[in-house]
Amino acid sequence: MAQGWILSILIVSMVISYAAADPPDPPSKPECHIPCDDSCGVDIHCSWNHRFDPQILTNYSLHWETAHSIEDRVNTGTSLSGFIDREHFSMNSELHVWVQAESKHGSAKSQVVVFDTGDLTKPPPPLITRSYEDPLEISWSSICNEPHLSLGSCDVRFRTQAEKLWHEDEIGAQVTYEFSGPVQAGVVYEFQVRCSCATGLISDWSATHRIRSSEAAPTGQIDVWKDCGVPATNADCVVTWKLPTSQAHGQILGYEVTLFSKHTTNVLVNISVAEPRGLLMCDELKCYLKSSLKSVSSASVSAYNARGATVPSYLAIPTPGKVRSEHSIDVRMNTENLTVSWALPSQLPDTKSFKEYVVQYKQAGRLLGKGFNWIRVNKSCTTVTFKGHFERYRPYQVSLFTVTHDQQSHHFSSVIGYSCHGIPAKVRSFKVISIAATHATLFWEPVLLTMQNGLILYYEIGVHGQMAVYNVSASPQDENKTFELLNVSADQEYEVWIKAVTEAGPGDNVTISFITNQQQHLQLKLKSHLLSLLILLCLPVIICCLLVLLSFHRGTSKTCLCINEKIPDPYNSTIYQMMAYQVNEPVAWICIPIYEPHPTMSTLEVVEIQHQLCEQNCFFEDQTRPAASLEGCTRKHRYGKGEYSKMVDSEEEKDMSEVTGRDDCWSLSEEEQDTSGYEQHFIPTAAEILNA
Repeated sequence: MAQGWILSILIVSMVISYAAADPPDPPSKPECHIPCDDSCGVDIHCSWNHRFDPQILTNYSLHWETAHSIEDRVNTGTSLSGFIDREHFSMNSELHVWVQAESKHGSAKSQVVVFDTGDLTKPPPPLITRSYEDPLEISWSSICNEPHLSLGSCDVRFRTQAEKLWHEDEIGAQVTYEFSGPVQAGVVYEFQVRCSCATGLISDWSATHRIRSSEAAPTGQIDVWKDCGVPATNADCVVTWKLPTSQAHGQILGYEVTLFSKHTTNVLVNISVAEPRGLLMCDELKCYLKSSLKSVSSASVSAYNARGATVPSYLAIPTPGKVRSEHSIDVRMNTENLTVSWALPSQLPDTKSFKEYVVQYKQAGRLLGKGFNWIRVNKSCTTVTFKGHFERYRPYQVSLFTVTHDQQSHHFSSVIGYSCHGIPAKVRSFKVISIAATHATLFWEPVLLTMQNGLILYYEIGVHGQMAVYNVSASPQDENKTFELLNVSADQEYEVWIKAVTEAGPGDNVTISFITNQQQHLQLKLKSHLLSLLILLCLPVIICCLLVLLSFHRGTSKTCLCINEKIPDPYNSTIYQMMAYQVNEPVAWICIPIYEPHPTMSTLEVVEIQHQLCEQNCFFEDQTRPAASLEGCTRKHRYGKGEYSKMVDSEEEKDMSEVTGRDDCWSLSEEEQDTSGYEQHFIPTAAEILNA
């Protein structure tokens, strides 16, 4: 690797050395004259040009040879001019002159020029002394008018201030000139003059002399148009216009602009060029009004000078809408020219109303009124060319409009053009908007127009690890894009990239990652497994809940009489009041089944409930019932279904239970006589308890 570098350096050094070893190029032919400013001089002044390498020192020498073959020279050093003294030549004799350049690498000689020393006198440029506006006329003086000299011939050239090329006219031995061509009123004209004496060389051109022609009222109409930016049919626009110098006929003092509102309110704006008040902006021949055209239906503009004003020019402002390119147009441009061509549509607008085409261009990203121009062409024309400076890598929207006689405009087509294409910027907002098992939908926004750096031809999309690359059309340029990515596998991670491509090449990549979904049958299988697992987990819980409910139901049926909300209050019983000693037992103890075969009770309270609380008895089925011998002593059980009873034993019951030999039965009449209505209502009889 190092040997290769050394070899390259040696080759370059040899090339440089070989190139530097060449002798210098020959100088140009010398131009010599004898200057006659105040008076004619005696020395010959010579000058020449030479293309040389500034890094190499080059010296010059001026050589001459007289008719007697006497050669002489004078060294001028690095200067490109030199003198031949009067003592080295004779007047009215032949003289051969040349120049030689010398450097350390050699020397070179210019061509030899032969002069007649009597014809080398050169007068100074004439001086223009007077001028007139109407008609245009100039006068001048020259040294050749001096008594010791005689005037030979003079030339005059002229142009308007806006022109770049001169128009030349040879007038002979005269010191005045009257312009004979058509004079544009109020236009500045420029003049230059040069003269020669009877013998010798012609002088250089004089200094430029300017004359403004007489003003007249401006003629014709102003070319009025609108700048709506990009796209060409935006809602916000400015009115712009231009007036050719040939129509101004003098210095324009101001403009009158009338804006006709859609709400029948008109606005008249009188703008002075000297004091625009921030409303008027002019650039060379174009001006525009810094006022929005929102809610404006039409506008008119006229220009005025000291002699009069133009006829107002009207422009209808169309309703803003989306740009639709109904027909294709072709744009070819470079940094100096923009050529637009189009084909005549098969269906032209109404020939009676269709007047002309308007072709315009607008540089994207520029403010309204800036980077904008337009041309009106005949309706039979299909090509137009703009001259100007068009920036590299900058988008220009070229639009074509049809215009009617009443200045109604209709958008015909638009296209984006570039003078030079570059590498585009990155794609914006690249993402996945839907994912399936075997495909995915990609979404992205187009590169901003001002950052495209060239016309985007298409977008490249690829998947890392795969050879396939997909090209997606970039048309239309200003709309969001989607792409369906196919041939992907389920439940896999993918990394996808995208980049924009112009004529200059592709831009930088933008990458995203995503995971595809599972297959549908796998999803169903997974869901079934999850459902089965959920059922297995919930089944024990459900069984436990059912068991708890069942147990609760059984317990409720056995204790229904004990938890009824209408429980009798024993404090209202007379038995309770007669008891010497009372023990408050829980309610559940009252429901304990009676095991005594022949219970003895001091007093019972029986109650009859009209509504049914439960169908089952409060006693357990497995308890032993009383003997049948009590059948004669029992009375009918009156509370059946829907009835409720409660028994309270007094302290005396315990004492009497120990007494034997008493009757097992009580008299119903005595019971009913000894007990109050409260006891009869709530307390069941002993027979009823035993039968139950």
